[in-house]
Amino acid sequence: MSTLADNLNALEARIRDAAQAAGRDPASVKLLAVSKTKPASAIRELHAAGACDIGENYLQEALGKQAELADLPLTWHFIGPIQSNKTRAIAEHFDWVHAVDRLKIAQRLSEQRPAGREPLNICLQVNVSGEASKSGCSPHELPALAEAVKALPGVRLRGLMAIPEPTEDRAAQEQAFAQLRELLERLDPALDTLSMGMSHDLEAAIAQGATWVRIGTALFGARDYGPV
Repeated sequence: MSTLADNLNALEARIRDAAQAAGRDPASVKLLAVSKTKPASAIRELHAAGACDIGENYLQEALGKQAELADLPLTWHFIGPIQSNKTRAIAEHFDWVHAVDRLKIAQRLSEQRPAGREPLNICLQVNVSGEASKSGCSPHELPALAEAVKALPGVRLRGLMAIPEPTEDRAAQEQAFAQLRELLERLDPALDTLSMGMSHDLEAAIAQGATWVRIGTALFGARDYGPV
């Protein structure tokens, strides 16, 4: 049975190969370990193997893990949908937020970021596939939202995030990721972050400029959501 260290090494090799195939420096692509439903012990094991950036979708679960792992120098990323009543805890306990899709949430994160902390890094989620069920602002709404967020104190707009409609078609994968890259390029050349690509499509995402790939299943195995 492969260990988390083995999985991490294999993923780092995939990232390196994909970056080199795209003519990119492998160091320009970072791995975000998505640990939702996995225990704090697994994150500790992964950290021992060299991972430092941890992504969580569920706030209460994440806060428990953060308390248990307070001795480790981890960078915490909130990547799930954000409800208004969760913004204070997110602003207080995370370093990055990858899924801001409306101004109200950005304003609350700005207001609730503790004084003295570094600005909270924010990515705006864009619905590049146009799915009615998918979170994210529309490409049309993006410029106004980005300008408003850039003016807020306590947060720093870093770039864009997307979760395109799943497909095994490499050309379709790249088309969706290219759309996000082009939106970023038109928005502001100073923005440096494209959070896109998961276990099944990270090669296509890296080919189109991903700087964060969000990996859960390929690292930790299938998720256990418990009894339904």
